[in-house]
Amino acid sequence: MATNSTAQNGSIGSIPAQRKVNEQVLIVQVLVGIFLYINSIMIFTFFKKEAFRTNSRYIFFAHTLVCDCIFLMISDLLLLQSYFRILMPVGLCLLICAVVLIVQLCTPLTLTVMSLERYVAICLPLRHAEISTPSRAFLTIIVIHALSCIQVIISFSAFMATAPLSFYSTDRVCTVEMTMILEWQGHLRSAISQLYFLVMSSIIMFTYVKIMAVAKVASADNKKSASKGLKTVLLHAIQLFLCLIQLWCPFIEMAVMAIDLSLFINLRYADYIIFILAPRCLIPLVYGLRDDKFVSVMKYYSLFGLSKKISPVVADQ
Repeated sequence: MATNSTAQNGSIGSIPAQRKVNEQVLIVQVLVGIFLYINSIMIFTFFKKEAFRTNSRYIFFAHTLVCDCIFLMISDLLLLQSYFRILMPVGLCLLICAVVLIVQLCTPLTLTVMSLERYVAICLPLRHAEISTPSRAFLTIIVIHALSCIQVIISFSAFMATAPLSFYSTDRVCTVEMTMILEWQGHLRSAISQLYFLVMSSIIMFTYVKIMAVAKVASADNKKSASKGLKTVLLHAIQLFLCLIQLWCPFIEMAVMAIDLSLFINLRYADYIIFILAPRCLIPLVYGLRDDKFVSVMKYYSLFGLSKKISPVVADQ
């Protein structure tokens, strides 16, 4: 995983698995490139149509895409920097790590808000237009970023209280684990993260139960909408579970690295694919490719408007 290597693994580049690591890095670049391309088209589609820009559901969707693009680009650069053993100033590394941690947490927080939005739309339909407005959506995004900063502020405060001044003048391979000098700092970060996910999981479970109750008593037309809402919330729960496992990965990887460096490399590669790339691949599936209106407009722009059979006007209907 890009953010999970440590400065202590300088011998990784010389172990027998060198050729295999090269292949793994190339595969990651291809996958990241594909995801960034798809996400970029979706972001472009969002900004091109006013009907999307004024809908709180699409605003939250676009926010997750932007956060995921930033996270994928930075984590991929850290992966390459770690693999090629490129050093950077500690001050710059701390800034990069802060950005990575913030956008990493923004995604599950936004997923939780999107589940609440579906709950309001299905369980409180008469108040949905009043509650889910673009202005409130943007205010919610500000709150999401503020909540994401809390973990970074606490973790970095603990780091700065223990790191010697000479540490800041050195050049190192940049990793998030570099900010955890003492063992208790890692436990502190893990405890804060799991508190976040306990709250988020409870909220998503609440919305799922409420929507399921509405689906049981809904009429035929409303039942279809409620059923789709249930599937959406369930997919959010799966994404949240994958993100939660991602928080445990650094501690598992550090334990494995102390035993076998070759096994550590394979584990880190698998973790990056399954617990970083996969959850961010599900987001376009949940809100982009399952939305006929959005897909229609996205196809038009992905083909550069050359297709006569696809029109972007459908989004304004």
